[in-house]
Amino acid sequence: MQENTAAEDAQAFGTSPDDPVFVTEQAHLSEVYAELEKMRGELVRKMEATSAAAARDKLDLLSEISNDFTSDTETSETYASYGAVNSVIDSYNAQQEVTADKLARCRLLLRQPYFAKVALQFKPGQPPKELYIGAAGISDDNYKRLVVDWRSPVAETYYNQSNGATSYVANGRTIHVDLACRRQFDIEADTLHAYFDTTVAIQDALLLESLSHQRTAQMKAITATIQREQNEVVRHEDVPALLVAGIAGSGKTSVLLQRIAYLFYQNRTELDPSEVFLITPNPIFRTYIENVLPDMGERNPETLTWAEFASRVMPLDKAAEKKSVPVDALWRIDEAIANLEFEDDDFRELHHGNVKLLGINQIRKVNAKYRNVPAGPHRATLMREDLEDALEARVKQLASGSAVLEELEGMTLNEQLSQFGEPYAPVDEKEARDFALRLLQDRYQGAFRAVRDDAWLRIDRIGMRLLGEKSLSALEWLYLKMAITGLSDAYAKYVMIDEVQDYSAAQLAVLARFFRRAHFMLLGDENQAINPNTASFAEVREVFTRLRGGISTCSLLTSYRSSPEITEIFAGLLPAEQRAKISSVQRASEPVRVDCYGNDDEYAAALREAVAHAKENDGLTAIVVPWKHEAKRLRGFLGDAADDLVDMETAAELPTNGAMIITLQLAKGLEFDHVIVPDASARVFPADDRVAKNRLYTTVSRATRSVQILCRGELTPLLKK
Repeated sequence: MQENTAAEDAQAFGTSPDDPVFVTEQAHLSEVYAELEKMRGELVRKMEATSAAAARDKLDLLSEISNDFTSDTETSETYASYGAVNSVIDSYNAQQEVTADKLARCRLLLRQPYFAKVALQFKPGQPPKELYIGAAGISDDNYKRLVVDWRSPVAETYYNQSNGATSYVANGRTIHVDLACRRQFDIEADTLHAYFDTTVAIQDALLLESLSHQRTAQMKAITATIQREQNEVVRHEDVPALLVAGIAGSGKTSVLLQRIAYLFYQNRTELDPSEVFLITPNPIFRTYIENVLPDMGERNPETLTWAEFASRVMPLDKAAEKKSVPVDALWRIDEAIANLEFEDDDFRELHHGNVKLLGINQIRKVNAKYRNVPAGPHRATLMREDLEDALEARVKQLASGSAVLEELEGMTLNEQLSQFGEPYAPVDEKEARDFALRLLQDRYQGAFRAVRDDAWLRIDRIGMRLLGEKSLSALEWLYLKMAITGLSDAYAKYVMIDEVQDYSAAQLAVLARFFRRAHFMLLGDENQAINPNTASFAEVREVFTRLRGGISTCSLLTSYRSSPEITEIFAGLLPAEQRAKISSVQRASEPVRVDCYGNDDEYAAALREAVAHAKENDGLTAIVVPWKHEAKRLRGFLGDAADDLVDMETAAELPTNGAMIITLQLAKGLEFDHVIVPDASARVFPADDRVAKNRLYTTVSRATRSVQILCRGELTPLLKK
């Protein structure tokens, strides 16, 4: 493991009001802050005035419309008048959106106007141009840039280049500059606490200051302290698939969120948060990160777990299945589907109770109609459209029967109001039939959904026939359904998968096929694969090379989370060639404590003492166990001492301090001030088990400040020097 050299690059550091640089920078900050406050007031007043003008014009314009529908000509003119009103309102709405966007950026910057400055000389002999970099970009009324957005091309000179000759790319053109100064600021509102001048952008003083703060219950943005290797990921070119391999604590999740914010900025006119999906390990992790993007002025993307994704695209019984499937089983489907032809028994009728809505012969006839189209997504789409029309006709037929009219006559007034929002009082037979049709369309909406979801296809039977199997796993069923029907999300543009090492190759293949047009970003640590049958990174590359044509890779090898002492422990569990590349930038802390006990009484007493100390600790202590049953065993040893420990199996979010018991499955991706490993025995972490080694590595690396390791019996050989 490399030595900590974090503070070596600081050239200048200033906090004194007597320092002329400090005085100059505070004066500039005060000027910018005053301009932002003035801008905020003007923007608020502008929005209020626009809203009032829009309401006034709407009333005036509506009062001039005659609402004359006496003839086709008059009706056409009336609708044209309403169209003109809508056009005026749309114009006001567009103005409000522009103003609201600038106001949001202004309010964001009032918390911290900027965090850095670069002085760039564009031509020899000219004075350097000073640019202040913040969480958002904003200009005054004269289009003078007060603050440059951290995602703008020129800001890369701060993040990724050393002093002297450098360049950046803007609008496809390389711009050569001389970087004369890189300055970082510790700013809160209009108060400058300190400034730092550095010669290189990595491992800087502002980073150390940030890392010295106690962890919080929710993740925060790292915009001001993105490091060189992290910046390479954040600003990586847009590729079909990007795999980021990072050690524990290297900021993978932070980089992921900064990358999302960067993509929103780069594609701000064409990328909506609904087109970006973030696949997270568990709901607790989702809560942990939910404020990061909003704090950067961006909306959160669609965030869901694998279980939530599965429940959206599969029947509940299949979505809950945990069976492992080799990815080769899915590749067999790709090969077999080329020779697919539907058979008569591949279809099922659709019923609602005892009412047949679509018969088997009806579906077979529709299939025969398109026999010249290869069985697959195109034929399924054509059949689906015909079957929707057939179902609509069937419902209209049922609505014309006497039974439904008798049912309508027998409805109470409350039932009528609940169903229709109005009393059932038809003036003629046609209106009665309209009521009947509304009733049945509502009643049979599940059948319409079944047609759209292709429930008329017997996917299991087709798959068993194609593959020669007696049954299909859930993943095989879903992959086959996608191959046959085209089931997918064609509108998703980006999919981000955190903790990718926890997914099987088959799960990743399903996601790659479902989000068929999306670019993927995959982040993880192969050494944190804590479950069997998950994909190696070689398998990850194979899946995306096959389904995306290739995959780019980046590495993150610096730990920003754990102290050097903790980093040395978990790095010691890695192969020698990986261990040599790992470094920590945290300041030295207390040594990792390892205590073993030969009998249960001594162990239980030591465990209770450790927990009692943890409850009094500054910060949050996590007692991390590998499995749920180990948590139960642990509570048995603790007795009454366990009563006030938070149980994260039932808690909705992380506490800010105190002590808690948490399984490793839930702890993944999170960090804690202190970690207790309650039993590091050879029984729990056998030396010859790769997954056990990964579990120990992952457990220890959750800690930022201290780790205490207890052992009941013989210590695992994994920790013996």
